[in-house]
Amino acid sequence: MWDWHWQHVSWDLVRLVIAAMIGGAIGFEREAHGQAAGLRTNILVCVGSCLLMMLSLEMEHIYRHLSVEQSVVRLDPARIASYAIASMGFLGAGAIITGKGTVRGLTTAAGLWLVTGMGLAIGAGYLLPAIFATLISLLILYALRRLKPVFSHDEHTLLTLISRRQDKPLDRIREILAEHGVSIQFINFKTQLAADTATYRLRLQSKDDLPWGHIVKTLSEIQGLQEISWQEGEVP
Repeated sequence: MWDWHWQHVSWDLVRLVIAAMIGGAIGFEREAHGQAAGLRTNILVCVGSCLLMMLSLEMEHIYRHLSVEQSVVRLDPARIASYAIASMGFLGAGAIITGKGTVRGLTTAAGLWLVTGMGLAIGAGYLLPAIFATLISLLILYALRRLKPVFSHDEHTLLTLISRRQDKPLDRIREILAEHGVSIQFINFKTQLAADTATYRLRLQSKDDLPWGHIVKTLSEIQGLQEISWQEGEVP
């Protein structure tokens, strides 16, 4: 009886250690790329979900001998696991940062959700599927990151230019942007009579691999241009 109990406890400890190692492997990649949910967060999530799954299975084992006539206890081994997955949404939401034009942190949030699933799988004793899922995840996180710069993405920019009112540089601005494949979505124009300046605000759509340094240098050579500024625009 003692030997069986010790083997059972040892198996539980092994599962927790494996959960910590798997969570650490995913967390290390996130930590290396400067994400807030890094090494410690992923380890805690994976170990915690593993413990919850073990608790869920153990509770079912404890009350398994009770029949319908003996007790009103009804246990679903998947209930705690389902709540663990659902509650992970709150932690994942905290890892997502919404900017004006982009949403960042989705990979980290998805990683936390995945680590929760790995912990639950380990807690249920499915070690090989969890380890294989870890290898696939690390391959995706490391390998696909190297392929990401190969593909250009659309980006939206708000470009603001201030020039002398009498110079009217809009035609030249259109020409420079068209030469670099930048499309103008809309133009907002404002004149300041007291300062004798005109402000042009353009919403642009382009690829993220454009040589913006060269474009700005070319724009700065327009006669009468006094100021250039740009910022990230919202995705329409």
